[in-house]
Amino acid sequence: MSFGHIPVMLHEAVDGMNIRPDGVYVDGTAGGGGHSAEILSRLTKGTLYSIDQDPDAIAEVTRRFSDIPNSVILQGNFSEMRSLLAEKGVASVDGVLLDIGVSSHQLDEGARGFSYHEDAPLDMRMSQSGATAADLVNTMELSELSRVISVYGEEKYAYSIAKGIVRAREDKPIATTLELAEIVRNNVPQKARRDGHPARKTFQAIRIAVNRELEVLEKGLEAAFELLSPAGRLCVITFHSLEDRVVKQFMKDKAQGCTCPKDFPVCVCGNTPKVRIITRKPILPSEEELSRNPRARSAKLRIAEKL
Repeated sequence: MSFGHIPVMLHEAVDGMNIRPDGVYVDGTAGGGGHSAEILSRLTKGTLYSIDQDPDAIAEVTRRFSDIPNSVILQGNFSEMRSLLAEKGVASVDGVLLDIGVSSHQLDEGARGFSYHEDAPLDMRMSQSGATAADLVNTMELSELSRVISVYGEEKYAYSIAKGIVRAREDKPIATTLELAEIVRNNVPQKARRDGHPARKTFQAIRIAVNRELEVLEKGLEAAFELLSPAGRLCVITFHSLEDRVVKQFMKDKAQGCTCPKDFPVCVCGNTPKVRIITRKPILPSEEELSRNPRARSAKLRIAEKL
């Protein structure tokens, strides 16, 4: 089985890491190994730790890099990278790359339950373990379900959709992707059905909730920062505004120096900048890349360097 994931902003992201041939690096979201392969091509005596929680991804990168001595494959969530690397005796690294969100393989493999285009069990688990999307939509209280769809999906018809889900599950549990997609379609105005697929935002919201994506992202960013050596680079690719907001704020907070009121004659807080932001504005995919891979259209790359 080929994982079939197209790496987004491949050269921009890997160039942003300032790879040293003898350095130690982490690809925290290895996926099909596209970014990992490019990093490995730039190493001589260095080492790359490729991490992923998805067993399919681990199988693919293990197959691809089994004969490359610079490659170490680790299964787990990138938020756990400090403990994963500690088990290998690694306390610091020279760069971390995170490509956040659902992979092309996960979307295209209908049985994984991420897509509203194919009928499949309502799953959406990136790790293929734990509670499923079906568990969530069939048990969550109306108010919380509405909040999840509103906040994580940025869906203005969240309450109507949540009410529709609760009504539907009173008859029988919601079990498949197309069942959920049809419920969403039936609970939004006609005009909302003309602006892309009406279930897109709800599916995004449920997926984020199932995988605790924003919580994991916050923990992963902090773990990456703690691991980085001085002058080490953190490169993060996001695919929607919620993720990008978290990354932007994290880098801004770490770059913040003195927080004393401006009328204080001297600094008493002792805060100093901990990172230098390399990308004041995010790097976006080129028109050429978008023509080859339309799924890259919402991607943003932000880079920071530890001081």
